[in-house]
Order: sequence, then structure tokens, then C-alpha cells
Amino acid sequence: MDISFIIVNWNTKDLLQDCLNSIIKTSEALTYEIIVVDNASSDGSTAMLAAKYPQVKTIANKENRGFGAANNQGFAVMQGQYALLINTDAVLTAGAVKKMWTFAEATPRAAIVCGQLLNADGSKQNSIASFPTLLTLATNTSLLEYLFPRKYPSKRYEHAGPLEVDSAIGACMMIRKKALDDVSFFDDRYFFFFEETDMAYAMRRKDWRVYQVPDALIYHLQGQSIGHRAQSRIEFYRSRYQFLRKWHGGAHYRAAAAVIFLRLLANTLLSSVGVLFTLGLADGLRKKLGVYVQIIQWHFCSR
Repeated sequence: MDISFIIVNWNTKDLLQDCLNSIIKTSEALTYEIIVVDNASSDGSTAMLAAKYPQVKTIANKENRGFGAANNQGFAVMQGQYALLINTDAVLTAGAVKKMWTFAEATPRAAIVCGQLLNADGSKQNSIASFPTLLTLATNTSLLEYLFPRKYPSKRYEHAGPLEVDSAIGACMMIRKKALDDVSFFDDRYFFFFEETDMAYAMRRKDWRVYQVPDALIYHLQGQSIGHRAQSRIEFYRSRYQFLRKWHGGAHYRAAAAVIFLRLLANTLLSSVGVLFTLGLADGLRKKLGVYVQIIQWHFCSR
């Protein structure tokens, strides 16, 4: 079998149907299976799967196990040569999967291959990411991408063909089963965020490579599958600290943590000034400030 599509679902029944339909519509040129790992949804997702998509293999968890652990359940039963992880809020375009698969087949050390994520209006989303370092944490990422486009490739440039990158955004990425076995799947200590960065880093240390195929297009309703609450942002910070602690530790980790917190304080201050100047009438600024305050509280109380 060519590909095992693995989808982790949590209370996104309608999005899940759109995602499944895009797989069925666009992947007919390949042999594949679809595995949905449901993290204890309460919206009727598993009943919908049984009624409308009997060909889909469903793993129904009794609790929300998070992204990494749920995907590991899919990895454990997959039969394809590649796993294609796709979020429920992603929709494949015609030929996208075939382009990624064709490139992977022609590139034996390609462990992970991703495409180009698009917003609903067709504009580009960030589809790749650099490994976090003191430089990337302390500096505006857009500035680094502008000054050093070869080292920090981004959506701002048109790329003529596939390019090697540090890591892929997990909304849609293809992973070679042989490389998966080489790194023992995801580190399930990450609940959500940074699982793919951690895996890419582990694979790089074993001489595997990560690539983007820019003309493989995937629509992504960014954030629809995880929401925009403060808890999501806190989980991002938690995972980033875990990555830094795991792979660097010691003085490097402490310096990185200090940089992260100082930038958080600066953003909170700027948001506070914005709320004051708008007399608290700007709803977006108020909400942003509220999120920053909750993240700072988490730093002092829980991290």
C-alpha cells in the first residue's frame, strides 16, 4: 500500500467530513487506507464515520490523548509505506498527494515531505518552520527570512522546486514509515504543538531530511481544529519549553527561556498600551491582552 492517511479528530465532525471527501476525491491514483483516531469526541463523530465512511478504520479513544499519542496509535496499525498526517481542518487539492509521494519516492533520504498550505482565499500560510534557536527566539522571524532567505525559507518567496527545510507544519505532511521506525514515532510527552518539530530534529540527527514541495497545495482553515483560546497558546509555550529542555538543556535552555519570557513581557506591555490608547474599546486588543496575562500567570504558577 502506498499511503496511510492518519487523521486525529476531536469534536470537528463537519470539518472531518470535508477532509475525508477531499482525500477520496484527490487520491484515486494511489493505493491508500484512511485511519481516524478520535480523541473522545462528543459531537457524534464516530457515529458519523460508521454510517457514512465504513471503509475508514476508526480508533475511538475514551479520553483526549493529544496529537502525538493519537497519531502513534495510527502509526502502530498503518500498512502504507508512508503515513500522511492531515488535520481535520485541511482540504487536499487535486494532485497534491501524488506530487508529495512522487518526490518522496525519488528521494530516498526524504523522511518528511510537506506541501504549501493555503488560506481559504488562496493566500499562502506558513507551511515550514525553522528549529528554535537563541537567534530565532530573540529576533523577528520575518526579518531573518528577509535577510537570509536560503537559511530561513518562507512563504514570502516563490520556489521553483522542492527545497530542504528544518521541519514541516503538522497540518499536512507525509512521513516515510522506514524513518518513523528509526525514531520510534512521536514523543507523546508533547500533548499538542512541536511534535513534528521534535520528530524532524530527531530524524535530522539520524541523517534523514525534510522537504517542501511548493506546488502540492492544501487548503487549511488555520486554527479551526484547535481554537484560539489562551489554553492553546499556553500549550504552545509548554511544548516549546519541552523541546528546548529535551534537546539543549542547561545554560542554553535557561537563556532561551529568559528570551521567551522577555518577549512575552514586551508583547504584554505593547498590548496594554494599545488598550489604554483605545480606552478599552478595541475588542481584539482586549482579548489579546487577556491571553497574554493568562500566559504570564501560567509561567509563574505552573511551568
